[in-house]
Formats: sequence, C-alpha cells, structure tokens
Amino acid sequence: MREEFTHNLWRYDGSPGELIPLLQSAQNHFGYIPRRAIDYISTVTGIPESEVFGVITFYSQFRLRPMGKYVIRVCAGTACHVSGADLIRDTIEDELGIEVGETTEDGLFTLNTVACIGCCSLAPVIMVNDNTHGRLTPSEVRTIIRKYKRGEKSLSRESGAACETEAQK
Repeated sequence: MREEFTHNLWRYDGSPGELIPLLQSAQNHFGYIPRRAIDYISTVTGIPESEVFGVITFYSQFRLRPMGKYVIRVCAGTACHVSGADLIRDTIEDELGIEVGETTEDGLFTLNTVACIGCCSLAPVIMVNDNTHGRLTPSEVRTIIRKYKRGEKSLSRESGAACETEAQK
C-alpha cells in the first residue's frame, strides 16, 4: 500500500479534484489519516493544511484516528429504535467506557451507529466487524463484548441470510 500512496502523490499534477483520491489513498495505507500524511499531502500539492483538514472533516468517510480491532455498529433504524437500540447503545458505552465515535484506549473497540444494518426482523441488532448479533438484550451485549475482550471467537447467533429490511418484506 505504501507504493500506492507514494505513487498517487508522485503522479499528482495539480489538477483540481485530486485531493480526495490522495486522502483516500492515505487512509487506505494508514487505516486513518495521520497528521504526518496531512503535512505530506499539503507539501506535495501546495494546498494549505487547513484546507486539507477542512476536506477531511467535511466528508464522513475520512478518519483522523485509527479504528479499533473490533468495530461495533449499532443499528439506529426504525425497527431497532423501537426495539430498544438506545438501551443497547447505552449498555455498550457503559461496558467499554466510550461514546459513539470513540475508540477504547487499548485500541480494541470502536463504537459507531448506522442508519440501518438491514436486519429489521432481528431488532435490535449490532454488528461487530462482519458478525451480526440480533434480538439482543443488555446482558447478551455485555457477554458478547466480554468474549471479544478475551479474544474468543464470538460468531453471530443469527445468520446474515436472515436479515431483511422492511422494504424487502
């Protein structure tokens, strides 16, 4: 990936619209966009660091901090919301000591909310990386998180094939 990032910077010809691909390349390389990448991109392109930072913070696809080993996505869709997603999110925040958008100090967990996971029939639902966990209670969420903390394989109780959105029903 380093070659791709460096190659993209080397190819930069000053054309408008190349900043976003350069930022995407940096994020692909580092997993986020560190301060040194902002400095480097600014130097190579001649775009002030403040403008580079402005683009990074404008687009939600870009991250200024590394993600955790386990990314927890709490569904905030209608079915999950009415089934207690707020309580599930609160339980995760309490268990991990972080809020939505944050990563634990040990780098294990990042917590995010998403508009819909697409598993409405399993509400409330979370995803931990690619594993879907549905029909959750607060105690089940604590158990799931503790298994990940111990490094246990915590496969989903529900198959991804069981997921369907309200529109598909």
